[in-house]
Amino acid sequence: MDDDILLRYSRQIMLPEMGIEGQQKFQHSKVLVIGLGGLGSPVALYLASAGVGQLELVDDDAVDLSNLQRQIAHSTDHIGQTKVSSAQQRLRRLNPFCDTITHARRLNESALERIIQRVDAVVDCCDNFTTRFQLNRICHAARTPLISGAAIRWEGQISVFTYQNDAACYRCLYEDEGDEALNCSENGVIAPLVGIIGSLQALETLKVLAHVGDTLHNRLVLLDGLSHTWRSIQLSPDPACPVCGTQA
Repeated sequence: MDDDILLRYSRQIMLPEMGIEGQQKFQHSKVLVIGLGGLGSPVALYLASAGVGQLELVDDDAVDLSNLQRQIAHSTDHIGQTKVSSAQQRLRRLNPFCDTITHARRLNESALERIIQRVDAVVDCCDNFTTRFQLNRICHAARTPLISGAAIRWEGQISVFTYQNDAACYRCLYEDEGDEALNCSENGVIAPLVGIIGSLQALETLKVLAHVGDTLHNRLVLLDGLSHTWRSIQLSPDPACPVCGTQA
C-alpha cells in the first residue's frame, strides 16, 4: 500500500483487530449488493469508503423524486437515471479505488448463481420476499454469507446467514413468502431508519470479510424506532426447512 492508501484507511488500520492485513482483505474482497434504495445506499457508500475492492450493484429501478427523502446515494440531478448508474457515480467520487460493476435489470436465477459463486458476501437490500427467498436459496447452495436487512415504517431488522452446519437460514425464519405489500411505497418509512439498518448491514459485511468479531449469525436483531428499543432473538435451524432442513 502506498502512503495515500495508508492515510485513507488509517483509522481502520489502527484497530488491533484489523491492521494492514485486515485492510488488505477488504481490498481483495468482492461484494454483491442487491437493491440501491434506502438500505443499499448506506451499504454501498460505507463498503466503498471502507476500501472493499469490488462492489457489484443490482437494481432495475430509476431514481425518482420520492426516493430522495431516504436514498442518500442519489441526488436531485440524478432523477431519471438508473439507480445503479447514480450510485456508481457517487461511489467513484467517494473512492476511486473501489471497482463497481452495475446491473440495471432484475437478474434471473442463473445470472445470480454465477455472480454469487464469485463474490465473498451478498447484501440483501431488496424490498420483496420473492427476491429474499431466491437469494437465500442460492447463497445456501454456494455457501456465500448473506447479510439481510429490512426496514418499514418505524421498524427495522437485520441478520447474517452463514450457512454453517448449525446455522438457520432465511427460510427458517419465514415459513412463507409473506406480504408483498409490506414496502415503503405502500406503508411509508422514516428516513434515518434505513440509514441505521443499512449501516449495520455494512458493519456486519465488513466483519464477515475480515473474519473479526461476532457477527449476527443465528441472531435476528429488531429495532423499534418509535420507542428506541432493540431486541435480539436467537435463531435455530428448522429441520423441516425446504432449503437447509434434513429433508431438503
